[in-house]
Amino acid sequence: MKLYDKNAVAKFLDMTPKNVERLTDKGVLRTVGETKLYSLTEANHDYIRYLRDRNPETEEAVDLNEERAKLTKAKRLNEELDLALKRGELHKAEDVKKIMSATLINFKSRLSAIPAEEADKLATMTDKAKIFLYLNTKIKEALAELSNFEEIFKEEIQEDEEGND
Repeated sequence: MKLYDKNAVAKFLDMTPKNVERLTDKGVLRTVGETKLYSLTEANHDYIRYLRDRNPETEEAVDLNEERAKLTKAKRLNEELDLALKRGELHKAEDVKKIMSATLINFKSRLSAIPAEEADKLATMTDKAKIFLYLNTKIKEALAELSNFEEIFKEEIQEDEEGND
């Protein structure tokens, strides 16, 4: 039987010589007798055993019942999500994104329009308190529109509901 040093074993196992020393100290790899030399075949088998023991998800350790239970749980969760979607309790991310984008764009446009729409009226006002109240009212109107998104997107919501049936 030919024996090899830690450098040859490290190269064979695709690791550093320091890692070979560490695994030897842990008892994973065994030297032959009192020497600091290794049998490549034994080192290979020892390392494979070590990797198998560290990884319980290897092919040999797969519990069929556990895997079936995971699959059943995943299928049940999928069905629950589909049912919640059909009931209207859950919404697709793309639909929420579309509605939110449109809502925020409308809101931004509404707020951006206030200065242009109200400039003439504000130009005639001199009382700061009245200007504040007037602008505050216009901003609250825009916020009220934002809070009533169902009215704004009534057609899109109806299309979505009809598509889910």
